Amino acid sequence: MGHASFKIKAKSGTIVTDPYGELVGWRMPAVSADIVTLSHAHDDHNNAGVVAGTSKASKPFLISEPGEYEIEGISIFGYRTWHDEKGGEERGENNIFVLQAEDIRILHLGDLGHQLSEKLIDELNGIDILMIPVGGVYTLNVQEAIKVIEAIDPLYVLPMHYRTERHDQKEFGGLQTVQEFVSAYGHTSRTVKSLVVSKISLPQDVTEVIVFE
Repeated sequence: MGHASFKIKAKSGTIVTDPYGELVGWRMPAVSADIVTLSHAHDDHNNAGVVAGTSKASKPFLISEPGEYEIEGISIFGYRTWHDEKGGEERGENNIFVLQAEDIRILHLGDLGHQLSEKLIDELNGIDILMIPVGGVYTLNVQEAIKVIEAIDPLYVLPMHYRTERHDQKEFGGLQTVQEFVSAYGHTSRTVKSLVVSKISLPQDVTEVIVFE
């Protein structure tokens, strides 16, 4: 969906991560979901009101705090991290969420701003798909993101929160681009409109970068 927002459709329900306001430079696309996750309360990540409900409920189930959740057959595990390297002193708290459905584990890192502890890395074992900020300034930069990827060792990496031509350049003009990340990381990458994944279709013993148009 752009910036740090993804729409994830499982057989039992739909999740939208970090819906954004017009601060990013464009309007969030119309979208509906059963569940919305918010990594933190900044305007480019917390526009939950823009997400419509589904036939199951008039409003999505909102998750904005750490904890364990089970909604529509989807398991969600939230962990508290920080938006900076100083325990939140500069930019506050950040939630990361493991989304588990159909035997696939997806990790959305929100606006993570630091390296993860070994204890948390152990708890996050077995991540198939990693959604990770790579733009720097407000989050991990390219080199810091690569270290986190190597620690988590996912099969798919979905970079997010990087500069594009569409972004408000006053707010986000200092971010690195996805091309800078892809070049530095050096793994196989491809650009897609959408990604269909099943447990048996995941790449084996290799990490692939997926960039969304």
